[in-house]
Amino acid sequence: MKKALTIAGSDSGGGAGIQADLKTFQELEVFGMSAITAVTAQNTLGVQGIYPMTPQAVENQIQSIGHDMGTDAVKLGMLFNADIIRVAAEQIKHFHWKNVILDPVMIAKGGASLLQQEAVTALRQDLFPLTTVLTPNIPEAEILTGMTIRTSDDKKEAAKRLLDTGVKQVVIKGGHDEDPHKSTDLFYDGSHFRLIQTPRISTKNTHGTGCTFSAAITAEIAKGMPAYSAVVKAKDFIQAAIENSLDIGAGHGPTNHWAYKKKQEQYS
Repeated sequence: MKKALTIAGSDSGGGAGIQADLKTFQELEVFGMSAITAVTAQNTLGVQGIYPMTPQAVENQIQSIGHDMGTDAVKLGMLFNADIIRVAAEQIKHFHWKNVILDPVMIAKGGASLLQQEAVTALRQDLFPLTTVLTPNIPEAEILTGMTIRTSDDKKEAAKRLLDTGVKQVVIKGGHDEDPHKSTDLFYDGSHFRLIQTPRISTKNTHGTGCTFSAAITAEIAKGMPAYSAVVKAKDFIQAAIENSLDIGAGHGPTNHWAYKKKQEQYS
């Protein structure tokens, strides 16, 4: 049984955060574990409150996993502040965990900031050199690189800049592309640029897409799949989840975490 640890925030609405991660791990047949960095009061309309854990509480949770169960891959989501980022980095190095997938969660769907400004520097300095796959969307990539991203060439330049910080591989997600017909993710490993395209789905129910996508990458890497292949499968997973999204709540509803497995069963 392969295992995956998510170090991220809790979403009381169940669509994003550790809830989305654990659902995704389960659907992809990986045993999921968690270390909670913050509790959010959150629903499809937005974030009503953020209550961060102390760095010591985060450290203790990670150590509980590391000293007993271990993990085959680590997914990092909402880390909130610089102190928590440094704790996560220290513990990853302490346990010599190599498969690290970082989703640099910064802004919620409703616009609430999920990462304090001074934490961006800590993210780059402490975690990027440990990261196997970084999965920013376009606004996040703009913040992390300090550049505007509008074209395919802009994406490539941003990917190069991110690898210069020590990240091994990056996926710049295309959900914020201006193309109304398709979404194009750019994968870069320092040698090759690869495009992963899927039809754009017209829906407001996209809450938790980033968390789910990166969690699917984590699950597949935990099972031994190479990074690019894991990204391709994760793209299929999130595409199915969006195509069959759940109309829950009055705002941005969640994606459907069991849609991928249902789709596979239909064709088997």
